[in-house]
Amino acid sequence: MASPGKRLKVAIMGAKGYPIVYGGYDTMVKELGERLVDKGVQVRVYNHRSLFKDRPKMVNGIECIYTPAIEKKSLTQLTHTFCSMIHACFSDVDVIFVVNSGNGPFGVFSRLFGKPTAINVDGLEWLRPKWKGFGSKYFYWASRMATKFYDRIINDSDEMRRVYLEEFGVDSMVIAYGANPKENVSAKALKKWNLDSRSYFLIVGRLVPDNNADLIIEGFLQSESQRKLVIVGDVPFDDSWANRLKGLKDDRLLFTGYVNDPETLAALYSHCYAYFHGHEYGGTNPAMLKALGYGCAILALDTPFNQEMLQNGKYGLYFQKSQDSVSELVSYSEENPEEMRRLIETSRQGLTEKYNWDKVTEKYIQVFEELAKR
Repeated sequence: MASPGKRLKVAIMGAKGYPIVYGGYDTMVKELGERLVDKGVQVRVYNHRSLFKDRPKMVNGIECIYTPAIEKKSLTQLTHTFCSMIHACFSDVDVIFVVNSGNGPFGVFSRLFGKPTAINVDGLEWLRPKWKGFGSKYFYWASRMATKFYDRIINDSDEMRRVYLEEFGVDSMVIAYGANPKENVSAKALKKWNLDSRSYFLIVGRLVPDNNADLIIEGFLQSESQRKLVIVGDVPFDDSWANRLKGLKDDRLLFTGYVNDPETLAALYSHCYAYFHGHEYGGTNPAMLKALGYGCAILALDTPFNQEMLQNGKYGLYFQKSQDSVSELVSYSEENPEEMRRLIETSRQGLTEKYNWDKVTEKYIQVFEELAKR
């Protein structure tokens, strides 16, 4: 427990680190960590040592600890969190905040050491196609262990809260991810690919099966659209599934690979004709939040999570999990430009207070302060 007059000290672990931003968890660590510091909280983030050539101790007021891991595809994240958890348990931090349900079992150590903990469990990892067999069973078991060992379970959507209640009989607190809406973004960065504003559809995300890029690409190619389909993202390893997609030959397809420059990514979002969102498993998705914040017309896979984010169709249109459905939605969107303009003009209104980073931070501070008093 933080003593009177002592600043609250929170350790954050389970992501790649700070200030690196590759995905949703990394974005949350950056946005939340920086705001916590501004609110007077001492923040420590555990970074993957192998990802950081330079290892400063302090970055923007955040203490950075560089812990090792076994650098194998299926072991890197888990062994990194294990090392980080042991280090944090022997330290003076008041609260340990962990992300990723795969780290659920490590809560046993914080419990043994009497360190208060919270975990953001995110999506339905055990259903994702990339985790077959043992991997799927592990994530289901790890998610169950999280509900037993951590003091507070945090989900990022009401639908995920329902899932955890049904699957594990445990209630959780809902704190969504935040968004940073942006208007009047220049189209200058699009010249790199000879793209014009509204001349393309867009996909943003890792090239993995559960994001359904294959379904969207093949459905798009089935349509008669003369626009391009721009696919932003890749996988950081050699993968036959991703390689097959990247090998498709059609002048309408443009694979950009990773786009790390935020201004370029903002331009791609802001000037697309429509943004395709095929993410299937998970709660509040950061790519969808970006699409709302940049004013995109959103075409989303019909899932309970996407229905929740788009408020049951108020801020987007849906397709079913079939190529024909994607193709039909492409045709419909091009035949109804007025409706697409309406979605572009209203999408930022979908970012209610629930998705405001400052409000999100206030909720996390409330959780951390309550845990520190135990």
